Amino acid sequence: MNREPTFIDLFCGCGGFSLGLIRAGFRCLAAVDFNEEAIQTFKANFSKDIVALHKDLTTFTPAKLSAKLGVKEIDVIIGGPPCQGFSNVRQVDAANHGSRVRRDKRRYLFRAFLEYVDAFRPRVFVMENVLGIQSAAKGKFFTLVQSEARALGYRVHAQVEEAWKLGVPQKRRRQLIIGTRDDVPGYFPGELRPAARIGACFEPKLWDAIGDLPPLSAGSGADELDYDLTRRTSHLSHRGEAARHYLEKVLEISRASKLTAHRARPHNDQDLRDFARIREGEHSGEAEARGERLEFTYKRTCFEDRYKRQHREGLCSTIVAHLSKDGLGFIHPTQNRSLTPREAARIQSFPDWFSFPVARTHQFRIIGNAVPPLVAEAVGDEVRDFLAATDRSVRSVHPLMQSRATSGKTPSLPPADFPADISDAVQRLLPLSRVTQRELRLLPASQFLRGWHALIWLYPELHPDNALDHGDDVLEMVAPTPDARGWRDRYARSGWPVALELIGREAWRRYEKGELSESDFYCVDAQRAGLLEWREE
Repeated sequence: MNREPTFIDLFCGCGGFSLGLIRAGFRCLAAVDFNEEAIQTFKANFSKDIVALHKDLTTFTPAKLSAKLGVKEIDVIIGGPPCQGFSNVRQVDAANHGSRVRRDKRRYLFRAFLEYVDAFRPRVFVMENVLGIQSAAKGKFFTLVQSEARALGYRVHAQVEEAWKLGVPQKRRRQLIIGTRDDVPGYFPGELRPAARIGACFEPKLWDAIGDLPPLSAGSGADELDYDLTRRTSHLSHRGEAARHYLEKVLEISRASKLTAHRARPHNDQDLRDFARIREGEHSGEAEARGERLEFTYKRTCFEDRYKRQHREGLCSTIVAHLSKDGLGFIHPTQNRSLTPREAARIQSFPDWFSFPVARTHQFRIIGNAVPPLVAEAVGDEVRDFLAATDRSVRSVHPLMQSRATSGKTPSLPPADFPADISDAVQRLLPLSRVTQRELRLLPASQFLRGWHALIWLYPELHPDNALDHGDDVLEMVAPTPDARGWRDRYARSGWPVALELIGREAWRRYEKGELSESDFYCVDAQRAGLLEWREE
């Protein structure tokens, strides 16, 4: 790509997702969020060239944003529609599950996101949410997001990111839903790699990220402090390369002259006494099982782990927006208080120069709601590489398209044995669609691979990663006969033809056992040839 790819960030929060993509080489055109404090923080940390707007995306239309930007197309849309409507925490009051599922309009904010996708037609979109979206209302919304994006002309798949594998010191797992425009060849990789900018991935522990910060008592600290450089030197000498790597490359401490937002919230005397009774790495239920008598008044049956002291040598619990309410689940490993906003920001991988010029309660909320910049940067690296590979692929396909236009014949893509036309592809798949799973396993490798590549050729809009999670809902075509490709019923979540489900499962089995290579499983050449055919159709 000869220019910086562009993106817009919807439900942008304070800008964790944007920071990661900018670091990965993208140019942010606009960021929009309904929360005033989040936009205030975004503006304090990013270029004034970015159009940062405090708007309600259910009423602020794509046309209005397009008019402000003076553009109609962009490369990427990212965003994280509010996740409270899907949070697993809300299972305790049946708000997300069972017969008492509440009507929560936040669950439908993904449609505002998809309206922008439909209007701007990005080559890729990435939506981030909590894992609870998989199970809320029995998976209804997880299916809706994917099926409605697919209806807009996107190849959609879902994957889970595990933040600690990308260098973030917390037990954070989040759902990514990724869409690639159907006319863009290639498959987005199913596993993220650590951000290229930080080099080799260390797996930092909590103490690597916060152990150099000045000690505080509950209620002490300030919005701006001097660093304790003596403590930092001692910290680095004791912790070694992982801590140095995290502080220097991730937190970029050399760019921050002052320590900001290191101010601890006050706690009442009862909480402080309970804090002191809980050992490092222990929660309140474990302390009581050990014989401690805690004073807290929450129901033991529901809130056994209500209080939790984090452990220096482990991963921190997932940083969440609930920190704005209290910090009882985030007691400092060695000090009798809960974590400060700056400590939470460091655990989220925000650099120390990133400021939070809002009240402490808002700081906790917007930090907890943010996508960790280090995770976002890993996503950005993969999207950038994917788009660059796509550009190379399109340049190689373009002469083939010209050849077809002048000759009227299907261009050959040797040495692969791809179908000559739709009828040929259907005939290759029919034998595989009419056998049992056991019979599929017994098929010779060459015969199965021929059918698998015919499936990819025939359905280039599908992603192989979706072959294992179809959901329960099936869509039937209105037409009384199968479509031109031979099969009528599709799973709503995956888009996968119901009659071909076993073929996808068998392909995954062979791939995981090493019987199919990665290039055979994700056969982009077959997909690309199929895209050429369907462009003609």
